[in-house]
Amino acid sequence: MPETPASETIIITGASDGIGAAAARALSASGRTVVIVGRSPQKTAKVADALGADYFVADFSKLREVRRLAAELRERYPRIDVLANNAGGIFGDRTITEDGHELTFQVNHLAPFLLTTLLLDRLISSKTRVINTSSVANLGGNIAVDDLDLATRFSPGRAYSNAKLDNILFTKELARRFGAEGVTTAAFHPGVVASNFASESRSPLRVIYRSVLRHTLISSEKGADTLVWLATTTPGSDWTSGEYYIKRKAGRTNRQADDAQLASALWERSAAMVAPPAE
Repeated sequence: MPETPASETIIITGASDGIGAAAARALSASGRTVVIVGRSPQKTAKVADALGADYFVADFSKLREVRRLAAELRERYPRIDVLANNAGGIFGDRTITEDGHELTFQVNHLAPFLLTTLLLDRLISSKTRVINTSSVANLGGNIAVDDLDLATRFSPGRAYSNAKLDNILFTKELARRFGAEGVTTAAFHPGVVASNFASESRSPLRVIYRSVLRHTLISSEKGADTLVWLATTTPGSDWTSGEYYIKRKAGRTNRQADDAQLASALWERSAAMVAPPAE
C-alpha cells in the first residue's frame, strides 16, 4: 500500500448517490483522492464539486460509454489504488440494451467487467484493490452460462439475484487469475439501504423502498461502511482477497459461488460478449 492516504487514488462508480456518494465523502474526508463516476451529469457534478473531486459521466447501459470512461481514466491516472465497481440497480420489464444484452445483467456485471478488464494492466502495475458491490440477493441466483441474458424465465428479481452472484464469481475469478500479479479484490453486501435503489423497478423491492417501511432501512453512510473498510485496510491481513463480506465479516453465499469452473466460464463468456466486433 502507499505510505500515506493522501497519495491514494480511489475510483468509485455509481457515486452520484447512495452508498457510492457516502463512501466518496468518507474517503475524501480521510485525505484520499476520490474520483466520482456517475450516470447523471447534474448529480455526479454536485457530489464531486462538494468534495473538490474529479468526476466522469458514463451510462453503463451503453458499453461504448464504458470504453470511453476506461480510456479517460487511463489517460488521467497513472496509478489507481482502488477501483470500486459500485454502479448497479434492479430494473423493470426485460429490456435489451443497444449492445444486445439484458439491462440488469449489463449494468450490474458486464459493464464493470469491461471497465475492470480494460484497466487491467494499470490495475496490475498499481497492485489495485478492486471492490465489487454485490448483495445478499446472490443467494437467490441460479446462473446458466448459456443464458446470461435471461431469454427464458425472466423476472426483475431473478435478473438482479443472478447479477449479484455474477459479481461474486467475477471477484473470485479475478483473484484467481491476477492475484499473483498483485491485484486484490473483494465483494460485499452493503445492507438494505435507504436510497433511490429499485426506483426503476416493478419488483416488490420498489414497494418496500417507496413505502412507510423505508424508515427501517439503514443509511447510505452505514451501507458504505464495508466499502470504506475494504478500501482503507490491508488485504491479506484485514481481509482475504476473493471473498465476500457482510458487515466486515465473511458472508454466506450461493452454492454456485464456489464453483470454480462456473467462475472461469462466466469470465470467458463475459469477455466474448464485450469483445469489439470484428471489422
